[in-house]
Amino acid sequence: MTESERKQIIALVKREVVPAIGCTEPIAVALCVAKATEILSVIPEKIEVKLSANILKNAMGVGIPGTEMIGLPIAVALGAIIGRSAYQLEVLKDCTFETVEQGKRFIDEKRICISLKEDITEKLYIEVICKAGDQSATAIIAGGHTTFVYVARNNEVLLNKQQVVGEEAKDQSVELNLYRIYDFATTAPLDEIRFILETARVNKAAAEQSFKGNYGHALGKMLSGSYSDTIMGDSVFSHILSYTSAACDARMAGAMIPVMSNSGSGNQGISATLPVVVYAEENGKSEDELVRALMLSHLTVIYIKQSLGRLSALCGCVVAATGSSCGITWLMGGGYEQVSFAVQNMIANLTGMICDGAKPSCALKVTTGVSTAVLSAMMAMENRCVTSVEGIIDEDVDQSIRNLTRIGSQGMNETDRVVLDIMTHKGC
Repeated sequence: MTESERKQIIALVKREVVPAIGCTEPIAVALCVAKATEILSVIPEKIEVKLSANILKNAMGVGIPGTEMIGLPIAVALGAIIGRSAYQLEVLKDCTFETVEQGKRFIDEKRICISLKEDITEKLYIEVICKAGDQSATAIIAGGHTTFVYVARNNEVLLNKQQVVGEEAKDQSVELNLYRIYDFATTAPLDEIRFILETARVNKAAAEQSFKGNYGHALGKMLSGSYSDTIMGDSVFSHILSYTSAACDARMAGAMIPVMSNSGSGNQGISATLPVVVYAEENGKSEDELVRALMLSHLTVIYIKQSLGRLSALCGCVVAATGSSCGITWLMGGGYEQVSFAVQNMIANLTGMICDGAKPSCALKVTTGVSTAVLSAMMAMENRCVTSVEGIIDEDVDQSIRNLTRIGSQGMNETDRVVLDIMTHKGC
């Protein structure tokens, strides 16, 4: 691999693995509101928000950091009141008790209108129109959680990339396959990829902070408590589950705790990181080995998400846990063949797990994903792999990945519509 190719891959990882506070869908909406407010130059009197179905689905039932509240209205209000677009996915980190109270008044005054954007194909789409007097400002995010494609003040267009957003995303992507990822992660100069350790520091700190509180369904805390002795056992496996689910508990509950995300998702970042970190630490692996395993995990997730898309009907834990299974397999002593076996085993098991929005119970799905990651790694190290005569698995591991992403991005579109219909017509 040439130095130029390495630099391209490193730049890709640095774009996709970034800090975030809170669930990225409502935070992306707050970011869009913050940008429109900045263009307007005053706190808006009215805010109109139009969202794709997938954004709406992922923002309905999740906690908003620093507010002890759930859902989009408070995220929108705070985006206007204290949001700073320069903070990107940490846009609400200046939130205080006083600003939350101000946000509640903003909502009570019925200054916010949130609706579904009709007739769009983009699954990640956020349109915000802020108005004050006879002035207005519009901001649109599409394709990526921080990707602004349109900004305007009144009739003056300040940015317009709506027609080329898909082409630009393609231009920025790096051509990957599983072997290229394995080769990069295991041979790149360590000094060039050591930055990935920040994911370990940040996401482990999030889990440890979660153990001290009572966030969401407290699944991580429960798994590290009495059940660790009576049912799960005090093992590397139980520690992987407890740490991963604990970080997810805190994030989905809206704790003001940063995590390192992957491909626009904090839960994906958590699931790609913590199983690898816990396995490495509890098996005496060196820091250098951890660096390579984390890079293998995170880059595998990025690769799969390139064809799946930012948002889909397929739960992101399937993808993220596939990455961590690769990292764990390599730490166990596996080579490329065993890593590819782990991917095949993951795809054969978890394909089809639906995404029914971001919410506290995501910790359950994350735990399911990472438990399967360990199982798949163990099978791979025994040279056991689901074969091409079984289900959607192909002899070519990259084709199996394309089969997975085709199901998630195309085959489950009707599932997505049904899930959203159910979610928006519940009695609650």
